[in-house]
Amino acid sequence: MAYRPAFLDVSFDLKDLQAGLTVAIVALPLSLAIAIASGVGPERGLVTAIIGGFLVSAMGGTRHQIGGPAGAFIVLVAGCVAAIGIEGLVLATILSGIMLAVLGALRLGGAIRFVPYPVILGFTAGIAVIIAASQLRDLLGLTLSGPEPGMLIPKLAALWDARATLSPGSAIIAALTVVVILACQRWAPRLPAMLLGIVAATLAAQLLDAPSVFDRFGALPAGLPMPVLPALGWDAVLAALPFAVAFTLLGAIESLLSAMVADQMSGSRMRPDDELIGQGLANIGAGLFGGFCTTGTIARTATNVKAGSRGPASGMIHAGLLLGFLLLAAPLVGAIPLAGLAGLLMIVSWKMIETHAIAHLIRMDLPEAGVMAATFLTVVLDDLTSGILLGMALAGLLFIARMSREGQVRSLPTGPDAPHDQMTIHLTGPVFFGSVARIEGALDRINAHPRLLLLQMSDVTLIDRSGARMIQDLTARLARRGTQVVVIGASDRQAQALNGSVPTATDPAHARTLTGL
Repeated sequence: MAYRPAFLDVSFDLKDLQAGLTVAIVALPLSLAIAIASGVGPERGLVTAIIGGFLVSAMGGTRHQIGGPAGAFIVLVAGCVAAIGIEGLVLATILSGIMLAVLGALRLGGAIRFVPYPVILGFTAGIAVIIAASQLRDLLGLTLSGPEPGMLIPKLAALWDARATLSPGSAIIAALTVVVILACQRWAPRLPAMLLGIVAATLAAQLLDAPSVFDRFGALPAGLPMPVLPALGWDAVLAALPFAVAFTLLGAIESLLSAMVADQMSGSRMRPDDELIGQGLANIGAGLFGGFCTTGTIARTATNVKAGSRGPASGMIHAGLLLGFLLLAAPLVGAIPLAGLAGLLMIVSWKMIETHAIAHLIRMDLPEAGVMAATFLTVVLDDLTSGILLGMALAGLLFIARMSREGQVRSLPTGPDAPHDQMTIHLTGPVFFGSVARIEGALDRINAHPRLLLLQMSDVTLIDRSGARMIQDLTARLARRGTQVVVIGASDRQAQALNGSVPTATDPAHARTLTGL
């Protein structure tokens, strides 16, 4: 199918205006908080939400997706900034956009769904823990004697050593933010809980001593910057490439998961390849304006659907309203206390950990829970890429182990009309490299020496080269003992895998005719 951007299906509706306003109110404090936690200025968070958010809704393959900066990227973005600076981050974002668009153009959107659920659970929970740890300094107003370590254990040790510098004002503001947000979500779910939490924190900061956004970053620019292409030297590209690959993998997973949530809630159907192309264009656009990686965001997308979105117009409206805020009310952002934004991100982190899903997985499937736990610990104690690679490897090994137990071998009883020199063995399930040793062992334990051995393969679900080689070796070994092997009930694909090295027949009578018995 040809690429079809979502804006071709735009039809404006008052419901879209209402949904766009609702999402903009949610996105405003989140964009600021995620940007600051990522080690970049708050204005870059708004630029990412405006440019990236508009393009995700306009150019993607879903009707209700809301794009912008996402909490899952905080660790990656912060690491990228620490390693290659802001300009390197912008370049990595643009390169990631190109990669995402290429994945979509190659029609690989569906392949992202092969990431196992336990890996996603462990990965997301690990990111949440890292985000929460990164907010403790601002949450408590701590003053560190040196730079804050990046790894979790050294970070916690450094924060503990600085415990004497705790600021009561920051701690009170953070606690107030959390209480207001949770209270609104519990008793007044129709109200913009996160925005009200930040407003309460800002008002409290007028009475309490706590550093603000202005204290750390200065005043925000009242408008969008001009688009600029970052330096494209070979060395710069090589330095940015590993981060771009990580942004691409996480962005593809996050955006398609978000789109799947939207489909479940709204009954719509996404086009995964078009969605990846749209995500790619959004990242390229955000990068050109000085923003950073953008993706579909599950919480904001779900809010959009619940608020009555009828189509992509609501996401485009949300981006336009954020632009209006940047143009008209940028000075207000400077008064927001950093502790308030840290409190907000603590709630975001907690919601990222799907406690009910984790508990259910532990109850229902301990091996898969082990995969989740290994992914979680590797993400927390090492890095995100290692966590995903280890989780995928363990999930693959677990799948192979389980599939290998599906292959069965049994000797069928000889019927009264069957020739006495004939024996039938029934193979079921997959015959592949993981099950070959088990099937071979079962075959070796059959001590009969018939002149004709029929391998019934009608219930074999798949056969790979290892399985075919095992049958070929069995045929050659038994031939030396005077036993002829014939495969019956094989599909065309299975017969092709055997490559003509083993005779195939449609039924036992055909097999005897084929062998001259």
